[in-house]
Amino acid sequence: MSPETTEDETLTAALRGELAACAKAGETVTYQDLAWRVAFPGPHAIHRLTGLLEAMVRDDHAAGRPLLAALAVSRAQKNAAGKGMPGRGFFQLLNELGRYDGPDQGPQAAACHARELQDALVYWR
Repeated sequence: MSPETTEDETLTAALRGELAACAKAGETVTYQDLAWRVAFPGPHAIHRLTGLLEAMVRDDHAAGRPLLAALAVSRAQKNAAGKGMPGRGFFQLLNELGRYDGPDQGPQAAACHARELQDALVYWR
């Protein structure tokens, strides 16, 4: 990702605040709802939002923190229980970071997300 602009920094702070509120409430949020809640601007909002979420994953991973971005989920990607999961890029990034070694969908990905989500909910409450 290119260096963050002031707008990116402002949006990232808003994303962190909204995701922290979700953690306190013990809930996940879809990418679309998250974009709406923080008034994400312009066209391609979801693409831009997921790029900032990826940067947050990298930051949290580097700092040794649970991943706050694990609370952001896709409307389309579901686990066997019908609960939302992050998109495939989340799992691909975790693989790149050495945090997960498995496919980007299916039961292994669901188990990985459940662990990451639980860790984030406990830490960020």
